[in-house]
Amino acid sequence: MPRKRKLLAPLSALQSSSSLPQINALEDLNATSGGDFSPKSSKYFVTEKKNSSQLEGDFFNQPCVSLAKSFLGQILVRRLPDGRELWGRIVETEAYLGGEDEASHSRGGRQTQRNAAMFMKPGTLYVYQIYGIYFCMNVSSQGEGAAVLLRSLEPLQGLEAMRELRGAARKAPTGLLKDWQLCNGPSRLCQAFGIDKAFDQRDLSQDSDIWLVPGPEPPGEQDVVATTRIGIGSRGEWAQKPLRFYLRGNKFVSVVDKKMEREMAARGHFSCS
Repeated sequence: MPRKRKLLAPLSALQSSSSLPQINALEDLNATSGGDFSPKSSKYFVTEKKNSSQLEGDFFNQPCVSLAKSFLGQILVRRLPDGRELWGRIVETEAYLGGEDEASHSRGGRQTQRNAAMFMKPGTLYVYQIYGIYFCMNVSSQGEGAAVLLRSLEPLQGLEAMRELRGAARKAPTGLLKDWQLCNGPSRLCQAFGIDKAFDQRDLSQDSDIWLVPGPEPPGEQDVVATTRIGIGSRGEWAQKPLRFYLRGNKFVSVVDKKMEREMAARGHFSCS
């Protein structure tokens, strides 16, 4: 299905490099339009105004691998209860394909109360807990039980609030975290954006507390590295499949695969730095 993009004029003023230091223009995107939205497949109902620049359902309604790549460069927005907004550019994702994927929570078509969001309409958040402490955030795609894990963000706005949230979760001083440490991993991302189990089954295309807006410019094929996923070494051939995607040269990526980058350079995908 063709991907629907809305490249807004305020965002076009942002730099399209791996680092986006100039974020004042982001504040111009906070205009909202009226309307209530009630996602039928989710237990949550939105009653607040929807951000006019929010990426809509058509964007999420694509195959899992395609969606994982399409997320790169898009901007995740989180509105905190006190009204502050956190902005982060998505720089790393992983695709989990559902039934046949031995690393997926829905492998074999297994449906449980925990993974119900993976079988809901594309754009539904699947938030689960690991080690009884940390949270990870996924977004459902086309395909039964298929979803994309959001692995890393490049912080753009609200960095001090992110430090506060990370510090509270870590029970450690907030000033010790550098910018690149705030969201470089799935659980760190959730800590920095205040994401917990309460966000499970929310509709990312219609929610008033968390949504996506288009990035200033989609990355080209030469900017994307496709490599193996993290932490699934016991899943046989699925541990070797190139289902993790990240923006090459971006310092906010959690794990860089230099070997794969050299191989891609040798094949002429991009020049090796």
